[in-house]
Amino acid sequence: MLTMPVLMLFYKETGLSTREAFQLKAIYSVTIVLLEVPSGYFADVLGRKLTLVIGSICGALGFVFYSFGYSFWPFLFAEITLGIGQSFISGADSAMMYDSLVVSGREKKYTRFEGKITAVGNVAEAASALLGGVLAEVSIRLPFYFQIAIASIAIPAALTLIEPERKIFSKGKAGIQHVFSIIRVSLIEKINIRTNILFSAFVGTATLTMAWIYHLYLKEDLALSFTTIGFIAAGLNLVVGFFSVRSYKIEKKVGRKTLSWMFTLMFPLLYILVGLGNSLLVILVFLGLFYILRGIATPILKDYINMVTSSDMRATVLSIRNFIIRLNFAVLGPLAGYLIDHHGYAFTFVVLGVIFLLLNLLLISGFLKYQSS
Repeated sequence: MLTMPVLMLFYKETGLSTREAFQLKAIYSVTIVLLEVPSGYFADVLGRKLTLVIGSICGALGFVFYSFGYSFWPFLFAEITLGIGQSFISGADSAMMYDSLVVSGREKKYTRFEGKITAVGNVAEAASALLGGVLAEVSIRLPFYFQIAIASIAIPAALTLIEPERKIFSKGKAGIQHVFSIIRVSLIEKINIRTNILFSAFVGTATLTMAWIYHLYLKEDLALSFTTIGFIAAGLNLVVGFFSVRSYKIEKKVGRKTLSWMFTLMFPLLYILVGLGNSLLVILVFLGLFYILRGIATPILKDYINMVTSSDMRATVLSIRNFIIRLNFAVLGPLAGYLIDHHGYAFTFVVLGVIFLLLNLLLISGFLKYQSS
């Protein structure tokens, strides 16, 4: 993701307001919201490999549209295309890996493998953040041109995947009614699945929102260069990678209950502390702690969902989690943009911290009670 550390800055360079920038990311989230569950169901019915190939093609096309756009509307079309691609990938990828591990009798090692994947991804993203920042100093569009080639690599990668044997439901059951039956089971009937989905989704919303705000904060409030922001983004991604690959060990030492309370309290608190930070060093320390938690939380919370979900609806259930994350961001993204434009970054971080704290406190007791039952 060469464009990740410069995208919000790219919007500003092309004349968009902060509010319009967050509107674009909200539209991306709305696109995913509309397609997340159907695409997960598509993966469960017709196969994860086909779903991932479709998502990879859309992912490359989205950056083609971005590279040749110069205003809000072309960027909107690019975001919709990228949203379609992401919706087809998210859920199907983790479900395919978990089922592959089930086939080989190694499903208990899912957290370890998910941690490794997160680590490799974040190391790659760290390198991309460095390169993206340097390329942006030459031209703010250059990272997008290179991103087309990088995104295109996912297409042959998806084509080489091997679909694992798994439990599938009868094709006669397939259809919109069956989609709604899975949603009903996941969010109403099975309280253990519901609590795992909701807690994981709100933690995911907190990390996603921070990922889009802090680049703007460093550029606009602290006046850092593209290259410096790229180095910081690289460092934070390396932090995520280092701790995600060790998340299963940390969980064994600390325990599920303690970790769950850490996620509940520390993510919101670190939002507030980042907003109140009075120097670059202090802000970077709090961002670093935030990304340490992110590295630990991502593989662990996905594993908790997998443990309580059957293979015939796993991709759909994981997509429901991602659906809720994007739905939350579709609301919080424009709100954050409005607050930044009218009240500044410090106030926005504090407000978001309070919101996430209240939401997490509402969910934590049920999550702990039905975590893996």
